[in-house]
This record gives sequence, C-alpha cells and structure tokens, in this order.
Amino acid sequence: MKIGADAQPFTAISGSNPETIIVRGHDLVGELMGGISFTEHVWLLIAGALPTETQRRVLDGALVAIAEHGLVPSVVAARMILAAAPEALQGAVSAGLLGCGSVILGSAQAAGDFLHEVVSAAEGEGLVPAARRLVGERRARREAIPGFGHPLHKAGDPRALRLLALSEALGSAGPHAEAVRAIEALLPELTGRDLRMNISAAIPAVLLDAGFPRGALKGVPLLARTASLIGHLLEEQLRPIGFAMAHAASASITYDGPAPDGFVPAED
Repeated sequence: MKIGADAQPFTAISGSNPETIIVRGHDLVGELMGGISFTEHVWLLIAGALPTETQRRVLDGALVAIAEHGLVPSVVAARMILAAAPEALQGAVSAGLLGCGSVILGSAQAAGDFLHEVVSAAEGEGLVPAARRLVGERRARREAIPGFGHPLHKAGDPRALRLLALSEALGSAGPHAEAVRAIEALLPELTGRDLRMNISAAIPAVLLDAGFPRGALKGVPLLARTASLIGHLLEEQLRPIGFAMAHAASASITYDGPAPDGFVPAED
C-alpha cells in the first residue's frame, strides 16, 4: 500500500563510494576532518553551505548558551533513567531530550516562528504596530508569548543579553533582534507583567538574523543539551544522585487520595 505523496528519491546531504565520503559536496576525509570545527559542520549539514565566521560564532554562542543550566527537568529525567538502567546511556540521553517542548528547552522554535511572524507583518505595518497587534491577538486567545519570562532570571536572562550583544558586536543583528526587543518593551503594557526575554527568544533572534534555517531552530537546543546530558550521565556513573533525587521527590509529595481507615503514609 502506497503511503504519502510522490517524492523524488534523492538526498543532497551525503553520498559515498568505496574511496570517498561526500558531505554537502565536500570531501569528508580530505577536506572537512581537521579542517573545520564541529559548529561549522553543524551549519553545513543543516544550511547546506559552510558558514561565514560571523555565522559560526553566532551558532557557537547559541549552542554554548543553552547546553547547561543545572538540574533542570531534562537532566533530572536522564540521570534517573540511568540510575534505573545503567546500561542504557542512549536511553537516558533520549529521556532527557523527550521533554524538549513548549515550556522548557523547546520554545526556541515557537519563539522563532513568532518573531518571523512579527518581522513579516512589520514590512507593511511597521515593527511596533505589528508587534502590538500580534501580541494582543495572542493575549486575547490566552496564549503565552514564547521566549519571555523566566522563573529564576526575572530581571533579565544574562545568557540572552550576552547573545544579543555578541550578535550586535559581530554586525549580524537585524530585524529579528529588533523585534525581540520591541516585544519585550511592549509586554509590561500589554500583559501587566515585566516579562523579560529568555534564552529561547534570543537564540532564534540571532540565528534567524544570521541566516540559519527557521525550520531547524528546535534542533539547536536539542544538539546543545545532548552534550550536557552526556556530561551529567558520566557524573551519574561516578557520583550517582539519581536515586537521591527520586527519594527527594517522594519525600516532598504527600499522598491525599482515598485510603483505608487508619492508613498512615510512611514518613521516610
């Protein structure tokens, strides 16, 4: 049974023969290995061409910014999985990435799509009117503004500020950086809350201005966090805390469901 639309059976990413491996038109062994950084290789694989020095530095900054932020849910999940299945490193990494979604780690894609919408509308309306209208429409639908607000960095996410400053210093900042700043300035008026941009808004702002493909934005935090998870999982093997976290979770939650008469939950 045929499934899906007709498609040409081709790929432009990689090909090989017994002597040579080609990646996006470049000889992997003779040209790329030892010749480019991994960040450059990532850009090549995704965008189809080697990056400029500015593009490389912007992507590198974004990857470094989002890789690590302590015992966040992705790390907790991964370490607890490894504690339960120490032979399954790949499963633990996967567990840490599966929660990359609209609330944590995965909102760079949603923020990038929204910034693209604002920038596109600004061509006809002007930046501030477009941002005001689109934020207002989201508020009317009771939707969050992706990439704004942080439970810890309430006065401003230092990673976001640094990433935007890097983009500006490199001469790469453009309409998406302008849009993210305009939205941030409007939010106190439109929401009644001083919501500052977080790293998930800054990453798409600088990457889109640098020419990174919008459809691959979610892959940037996934790639970056993978490196962090491997570090945490190595530490979990050497200095395990997975079961300690499980115990802490159990100790902090009180059962309040139905129970037989006289039932008293254990305190430890």
